[in-house]
Amino acid sequence: MNKKPNILFVFSDQQRWDTVSCYHQPLGAAFNLTPNLDRLAAEGTCFLNAMTCQPVCGPARACLQTGKYPTRVGCHVNDMMLPLTETGIAHYFNAAGYETAYVGKWHLASHHAIRQGYSDRLDLQTKAIPPEYRGGYKNYWVAADVFEFTSHGYGGFMFDGAMNKRTFSGYRGDATTDFALEYLSRSKDKPFFLFISYIEPHHQNDRNCFEGPKGSKERFQAYTVPGDLQGAAGDWQEHLPDYLGCCRNLDDNVGRLILALKETGQYDNTIIFYTSDHGCHFRTRNAEYKRSCHDASLHVPLIAKGGCFDGGHTVKELTSLIDLAPTLLASANIAQPDYMSGIPLQQLVEKPGAPIRQDVFVQISESCVGRALRTPEWTYAVEAPTGTDPTLPDFDRYEERYLYDLAHDPFQKENVIKSTLHSDVRSMLRMRLLDLISTHEGKQPQIIDRY
Repeated sequence: MNKKPNILFVFSDQQRWDTVSCYHQPLGAAFNLTPNLDRLAAEGTCFLNAMTCQPVCGPARACLQTGKYPTRVGCHVNDMMLPLTETGIAHYFNAAGYETAYVGKWHLASHHAIRQGYSDRLDLQTKAIPPEYRGGYKNYWVAADVFEFTSHGYGGFMFDGAMNKRTFSGYRGDATTDFALEYLSRSKDKPFFLFISYIEPHHQNDRNCFEGPKGSKERFQAYTVPGDLQGAAGDWQEHLPDYLGCCRNLDDNVGRLILALKETGQYDNTIIFYTSDHGCHFRTRNAEYKRSCHDASLHVPLIAKGGCFDGGHTVKELTSLIDLAPTLLASANIAQPDYMSGIPLQQLVEKPGAPIRQDVFVQISESCVGRALRTPEWTYAVEAPTGTDPTLPDFDRYEERYLYDLAHDPFQKENVIKSTLHSDVRSMLRMRLLDLISTHEGKQPQIIDRY
């Protein structure tokens, strides 16, 4: 019998897909920004059109840990605790004989009464997370619920499995990797599932900036402006060099992880995934960095190496973050539970050219109560009427807000939602979005055609 594969899942925060240089986009390619990820992609599989299904931190994490859309979990906005009744992917790995380990940002333990309809409050944002709030990870744990609140670019702390504070003084991405290497260096009798959740390249909330390693501003000042940012306002001119420095540090640390796996003889039996929770539009689409229907928010890097993903594959078909939970389970030959909404990505390399989905369904919160549909040709989005509480999970009435023709407008500069020439397209996409809302939310709202 073949030995069960180890699974290493590397998760960044707020990383644009075009920062990974193997996608051959100016932002990453100009600096050869990610050589280690490029090698993984060359050996494994590079997914060209991976999208998040919820462009905000906590909800995206809830989706990934459960395989459910965030409104089904009750984590549709930040600071909503993952319910203790949920069976997460770590539980399935435990039952299959795996060690489960988690390092970094969790963002699924606190529960704030500021959210409408909740009277309880559990604030673990800067405190140790008790075992029952860890989503089933049990063999190794060094994490903080809201890592950007317990650290800066240099220095900070997390908590270990015994709820002891673990401080660090160096660069945060390096320190996160140090803890992961601590786990990888341990002798293990079982295969492992290790989830590493970096905070980079997320902005530093309390300082309103991005904090790359020292020297990032000088090293990456001569960047090429991506098409979606050209001519746009926002704060990208101020922050892109540090943002790119964060991304380069992530790649350096991927290299450290790979080296450790090779030195300990675990590399050839480890399936590695790399992706992010959402992208970053640098306040060009709304008042902050994500929470919008645009590709700068939705489009994320996704690379897989090991098992059936080996071989230098390039996958053009659309994929969703909702697909990753069943993909992880399938990597360990664990049966997918019926309630998971995603489709294992193994199908895309085992049957090349056969799409697993025709579109990606997106839930949007906090900036609005919104729903979006991303197809290969179109981006279509609706929002609850202006003035609706943006922390609501859903609404009974949505209005059409955005339509982008991606074939002619890949950077989504011209919103053609009011164009009478596109009325048939809007009608088709409206019906499809209503069908997806019904399927995944069990709701039957109205979408108002205002044009």
